[in-house]
Amino acid sequence: MVQHPPVLLDRKVTIARMVELLGEAAAGGARLATFPESFVPGYPEWIWRLAPGNDYELNSEIHQLLLENSVDLEAGHLKPVQEAARKQQMTVLVPVHERDPYSRGTLYNTILLVGPDGEVLNRHRKLVPTNPERMVWGMGDASGLRVVDTPSGRVGGLICWENYMPLARFSLYAQGIEIYLAPTWDAGSGWLASMRHIALEGRCWVVGNGTAMRGHDVPKSFPQRDRLFPDLEDWFNPGDSVIVDPRGKVVAGPLHEEHGIFYADCDPAEADAARRTLDVAGHYGRPDVFQLEVDRTARAPVVLK
Repeated sequence: MVQHPPVLLDRKVTIARMVELLGEAAAGGARLATFPESFVPGYPEWIWRLAPGNDYELNSEIHQLLLENSVDLEAGHLKPVQEAARKQQMTVLVPVHERDPYSRGTLYNTILLVGPDGEVLNRHRKLVPTNPERMVWGMGDASGLRVVDTPSGRVGGLICWENYMPLARFSLYAQGIEIYLAPTWDAGSGWLASMRHIALEGRCWVVGNGTAMRGHDVPKSFPQRDRLFPDLEDWFNPGDSVIVDPRGKVVAGPLHEEHGIFYADCDPAEADAARRTLDVAGHYGRPDVFQLEVDRTARAPVVLK
């Protein structure tokens, strides 16, 4: 798990940093590597610091930079990461701001799972952006609400506060998830408790990947950095990345107010064995009482005739 900051609002340099970190993770023995929420080109922390009305001009200036540095999958922006995954024979979770290739004006908070062959195994867009995030991202659909087979086990995930959506979690449990990925901007004791709860509830490994950033990590070129991030020593996000086993035990982390990479041996067979006592989508479920229907129809672009 990688807990390093991006180069905020710089897609090319952030992707280069990601490739370098993948090499370091591979040298440490990792076969599945994860990064924090919206890593490319960085979480929009400024939305929690600016007023929608009074700061309209600055919001617009920053958003334009964000658009220009977001990821267009059709343009091949992620090819360096895909090539690195292939070279290192790793499965990689790549969280990005994804630019809508059709309208060009809408962004999505997206996680991409790239396999060791460099191909994208799954794409999931955050279903509900949280509070002011709705001024940055559109709502995703359930087409990527999937668990896929990888050399590391059956892998799926949700983004940040999606993990507080019980039905979204259950949709992954029902697909036999073994490695549950939770890239996030959240941190602290409440979030850590949620990661343990999900591990216990789903009887799966949980990888809660946070972002550790302080004022020094924001580039000097960021618009009005001195106003928005006046204390360069302040950890405005402590990170708190953590790995939890299928019985709720923390086996790595939390990594607090520190940049780094840490590792855990996550045997997917342990998730299967842990479901002997609790399988919420199997012997501990009541499909005669409760039913969940997931519409995985992808949101189609507007077609002009």
